[in-house]
Amino acid sequence: MTESTASISFSRSRLFARGFCLLFLALNFPAVAIAQQPLTEDAVTVPVSPLERALAPEAYILGAGDRVQVDVFRIPDYSGEYEVLVSGTLNLPMIGQVAVAGLTLAQAEAALSQAYAQRLRRPIVNIFLIEPRPLRIGISGEVSHPGAYTLERDGTQFPTLVSALEAAGGVTQAADLRQIVIQRAAGNGPQQTLVADLWQFLETGDLRYNIPLRDGDTVLIPTRDSFDSAESLQLTAASFAADESRPLNIAVVGEVFRPGPYTVTGTARTGEAGVPGGTGNDSIPPTVTRAIQVAGGIKPEANIREVKVYRRTRNGQEQTIDVNLWQLLTDGDITEDIVLQEGDTVFIPQAEDLLPGEVTEIAAASFSPDTIRVNVVGEVDDPGVVEVPPNTPLSQGVLAAGGFNNRARRGVVELVRLNPDGTATQTSIPIDFSEGIDEDMNPLLRNNDIIIVKRSASASLADTLDTIVVPLGRALSIFTIPTTILNLFD
Repeated sequence: MTESTASISFSRSRLFARGFCLLFLALNFPAVAIAQQPLTEDAVTVPVSPLERALAPEAYILGAGDRVQVDVFRIPDYSGEYEVLVSGTLNLPMIGQVAVAGLTLAQAEAALSQAYAQRLRRPIVNIFLIEPRPLRIGISGEVSHPGAYTLERDGTQFPTLVSALEAAGGVTQAADLRQIVIQRAAGNGPQQTLVADLWQFLETGDLRYNIPLRDGDTVLIPTRDSFDSAESLQLTAASFAADESRPLNIAVVGEVFRPGPYTVTGTARTGEAGVPGGTGNDSIPPTVTRAIQVAGGIKPEANIREVKVYRRTRNGQEQTIDVNLWQLLTDGDITEDIVLQEGDTVFIPQAEDLLPGEVTEIAAASFSPDTIRVNVVGEVDDPGVVEVPPNTPLSQGVLAAGGFNNRARRGVVELVRLNPDGTATQTSIPIDFSEGIDEDMNPLLRNNDIIIVKRSASASLADTLDTIVVPLGRALSIFTIPTTILNLFD
């Protein structure tokens, strides 16, 4: 067999092997969408397997740092392992430096064959990738830490989309995993745009949706148009979700005892009303109810059906997320207690009308304080500040201070309540210890209420007589002093 015949036979064998490999991959792997840059509404997407693109020799673009095996047919002295230099060239025997950066393996083979053709007769050159260079990629959009990253290979495996997201701190709750956009250079051709559906990987665990990346790829995680609480809960458990277990800086405003900015963790728990919950350092992601607890607990007049979470996304827009904590209390719908992220604002509005039964249930919720403080003054056995549960009625507040003493006016007490505008309201309320919860006759107490128990009429009369008789008695004692002195000489 002549050299020419051997060359033709070897080339045909190599082409057949490549064609068989591509056919096998195309028949066995699902597709992602690929289009030529730029991507427009009229762009036609062509199904292509992610592993087909990753493993096919034509898919890899050479660059500085790649190690390759160059084989020159029947000339072992010119064959060997070489590294693509910083200049993007291979320094080879006889022909010197040949530029290969930005070329596929097939294109590099053609370039080397052309260079050797000036010295050899009909050379056959093959290039094999031995060790790819580390990947440098850019990540933007809904990730915790957008920017440029260098990803190392794991053995012979290329870094994947998931490993890139993990390196960037994970995706946020606003990420749209169904339309992840990957911009990829295609050698000397136009830039390609891949649209990956990572949600399929999250739901099925199918590794074929976790596509391998290439050096120079740019990954964009877009923002979802709307928030889905069920999907958010599923995303929180993913390995490539943002680590929200760390303390978050958020704001809590509205019907809480201590509105304002806070650093929240997943272990906060409110004790006394108005006392911020402890921070802790557990790995539980902070949620809406934890944020309320850090802000001193929810007030009795809060509208927990229309809680709002305002979230700033990476594209500069603000999302408004509706939270129904009443559904959490009554139905146990845990998806309503959404996981928060850095910079969120939680707003709890005031309810226009609340039923006594609802008030009692809200007061017993975990995001209400354990106790409120009420100051009971006047004619009770143990006057002062008492701590009572948040759903305590007025009559029980009096009993918590020991109840009426024998000087108390037993029919009516005064309730002094601070208003949100800084003013105070004093109301006379008839008291009946057998009365149930009633907004007029036996209202529920609020934090920092003041209960005044006045003196009875007989006690007031006795105190008035004391103010008259006692000074008079002291005055009369002055006239008895001379008589007492004279009696000393008798």
